[in-house]
Amino acid sequence: MITGLTDDSVIRFARGVRLQHDRVRERWIIQAPERAFIPDPVAAEVLKLVDGTRTLGQIVAELATRFAAPVDVIGRDVHVMVSDLITRQVLVA
Repeated sequence: MITGLTDDSVIRFARGVRLQHDRVRERWIIQAPERAFIPDPVAAEVLKLVDGTRTLGQIVAELATRFAAPVDVIGRDVHVMVSDLITRQVLVA
């Protein structure tokens, strides 16, 4: 995981990166300069909450409520995913 990433970190997409719904294929796509990613459905649910104002803790709390799951389990998974996407320069904190 990324050092310094906490529940208080505000997560946003990196410059030039956006989440876009492909209506033809009925899936979400992360569009980035000269590359694209296809997130799985769970990752897409997380990324739909990334708006540049919510903290990582708020995103985790929303997902825990939405899916009636333990905050600590969702938090661990979301931290790992966000850390990976920060490393890939898709997200910034």
